[in-house]
Amino acid sequence: MRPARRSNGCWRVVGIKVLLIFVFLIVLTLFNIWWERRVVARMQHRIGPNVHGPFGLLQSLADGMKLMFKEDLMPKGVDKFVYVAAPVIVSIPAFLTFAVIPFGPTVKIPFTDTYTRLQLTDLPVSVLYVMAIASIGIYGIVLGGWSSNSTYSLLGGLRSSAQMISYEVAMGLALVTVFLFAGSMSTSEIVAAQGSHQTLNLFGLAHIPVPGWYAFLLFPSFVIYVISMIGETNRAPFDLPEAEGELVAGFLTEYSSMKYAMFFLAEYINMATVSALATTLFLGGWRAPWPISLWDGANSGYWPVLWFVGKMMCFIFFYIWLRGTLPRLRYDQFMKLGWKVLIPVSLGWILLVATVRAVGRQSDGSDRRTYLLVAAGIILAFVVISSFLPSKKTEQTEPEAEGGEFDAFAGGFPVPPPLVDSKSEEVSRG
Repeated sequence: MRPARRSNGCWRVVGIKVLLIFVFLIVLTLFNIWWERRVVARMQHRIGPNVHGPFGLLQSLADGMKLMFKEDLMPKGVDKFVYVAAPVIVSIPAFLTFAVIPFGPTVKIPFTDTYTRLQLTDLPVSVLYVMAIASIGIYGIVLGGWSSNSTYSLLGGLRSSAQMISYEVAMGLALVTVFLFAGSMSTSEIVAAQGSHQTLNLFGLAHIPVPGWYAFLLFPSFVIYVISMIGETNRAPFDLPEAEGELVAGFLTEYSSMKYAMFFLAEYINMATVSALATTLFLGGWRAPWPISLWDGANSGYWPVLWFVGKMMCFIFFYIWLRGTLPRLRYDQFMKLGWKVLIPVSLGWILLVATVRAVGRQSDGSDRRTYLLVAAGIILAFVVISSFLPSKKTEQTEPEAEGGEFDAFAGGFPVPPPLVDSKSEEVSRG
């Protein structure tokens, strides 16, 4: 009998993993497009796609084939090389980010005696790798808007870059507390750190068991990350780079055929990427949820793949739910939320978590940690209550007298001057 061997570095195994990840993302994108159309249609009392294939499952494939054989148009005056390269720059990083996402533990490859991890590779700084690769995709959007030789496309690209700068800062700050608790930036080690349950000592009166998932232990970080990942991927209600009422289709205005499809492919894969990262960092990764975790074999074999995909699909459903529920924000409201709310709250939360971790390392730090957690809860409750209080009403400016100089910024936002009919003005003067 031959001994079992590990083969994480075998080029055949690596090739099979790459192929499976690629096929998984393509099929997941086709399914998510169909699922989004069906869920939003149900919310709006419509039917949705139900003709092509069972339950309309082949509708996304039919739309992809239509875009593939559609005439490819190139507007006059575009930068041809950058115009063609932009969709490629967007789509390639979307696939690369899944290289460090763990789908499960070490398993045995069927019909062989080889054991391998259900992860393409792991790095000591896997989370930083994901954020670095994901930030490259914004270059494709900005270059696509700039090279299109269109004002709407350029404005859409600039909006997208502003969103990335604003919300990637908040997203990175939300992950700092995860690194402090896990003591590592490796995705597999962060999943392992969430496998054990913890107990909260409430002034020595009660010992409250707390799940090891960081979504419970670091709930403010979880909320900030969820909001930031929606803004990062330009999805509703933060889809301002593609605002139809303002920018036609934003950076996509001058694109058609397969280049148009590649932008949407990257968007849906990025939606799966941030959902997979949220599952890994905050929901225990591939570990089974309670009460399934009570089963001894729940976290072994290929079962963890099912738990991981199920958690990820819950996040994607949350994406779809928001699109069918919330209206699009105004651009100034969107930027105010990122810079004046999420980033300051993230910095304060990091300071509090670092203090709790430092106190917890002391021998008698359990009581002090409890006091700090209670203080954090009181502060959080105060912030939530204050957010519902009515804001101070701004003073209404009096209308200007006739013949006075027009102030475009009188109401706080630039507005065009009122149109004056020359004939009516002559009559009024006469």
